[in-house]
Amino acid sequence: MSGTPLLGELRRLIAVEGPITIERYMALCLGHPVHGYYRTRDPLGAAGDFTTAPEISQIFGELLGLWTAEVWHGLGRPAPFRLIELGPGRGTLMADAVRALKAAAPDCLAAADLHLVETSPTLRAAQGRALAAVAPHWHEAIDTLPDGPAILLANEFFDALPVRQYQRTARGWCERRIGLDGDTLAFGLSPDPTPEIAADGTPGAILTLPAVSLDLTRRIAGRLARAGGALLAIDYGDLYGGTADTLQAVARHRFADPLEAPGETDLTTQVDFAALARGAAGAGAVVHGPVTQADFLLALGLAQRAERLAARASPGQAEAVKAGADRLIDRSPRGMGHLFKVIGIAGPNQPALPGL
Repeated sequence: MSGTPLLGELRRLIAVEGPITIERYMALCLGHPVHGYYRTRDPLGAAGDFTTAPEISQIFGELLGLWTAEVWHGLGRPAPFRLIELGPGRGTLMADAVRALKAAAPDCLAAADLHLVETSPTLRAAQGRALAAVAPHWHEAIDTLPDGPAILLANEFFDALPVRQYQRTARGWCERRIGLDGDTLAFGLSPDPTPEIAADGTPGAILTLPAVSLDLTRRIAGRLARAGGALLAIDYGDLYGGTADTLQAVARHRFADPLEAPGETDLTTQVDFAALARGAAGAGAVVHGPVTQADFLLALGLAQRAERLAARASPGQAEAVKAGADRLIDRSPRGMGHLFKVIGIAGPNQPALPGL
């Protein structure tokens, strides 16, 4: 096991307190104030660990910008309104969205008060460069976001929030924990089952409970129900939940062992869209979708936008435009258009959301 700076801290923590939950492990690996994955690097692009949709094609952010304008019109064109992105990466998505708004809906852009929820100093610097013309405000969490009507965008945000996991045993559902086997991190189970969990499952099945995501969704949904607006969340995950282990690590665009090199690899789990929908509805919001990313982007006009861009480009550029668009809507079993889902959460008086 690589001797990462965080590994030494985890060994000491477990030696004193005993095995830790998956939720705590993910929180430390991703958000440790000194050694956390997102605190110490730019993980995006060919030189990083993974590539997101905005980095693949400018069309993605442009369509979300036009989506924002249409939702804003449905809200009654409030001015100002809070345009918020959760986990904005390098600012690529929002920069493309702003460019589309400037060209097609300048009144919406003029009314937008831009806020970014971002914990990484490295990524904040990149966002500042990408969005210098619109002077965003940064937040560590949603707690400090100002009140008022809001439109929130969240692309590949919920998949990185910590989760708890439970494994079905003869004793019941026992929580998965991470302890030490010598000096090596290892998965284990709590000695006693959790009686509150009464789900069905065969022996060995793993149940993932996204408590952090559910709490965040309920809080956002409550705000939208009270002040108006919408959340658009795009992530990889399951429409209906399940009992498979979806905890995974990625490094250099390849899957890795989640316990190898803590703090140096990205950790995610598939998003349970059904659970998010239940949480939002319970907080008084209206749920739209979920649908696949392919269906959503095509409904917003991806094919037509790609055709227009290609017509104005050189042959090589036109080929790149088509390749990027095709990748976003690839419906093959491992394609983004199939794996990624889109859900909308809105206030009770908001008209139907575009594409959903």
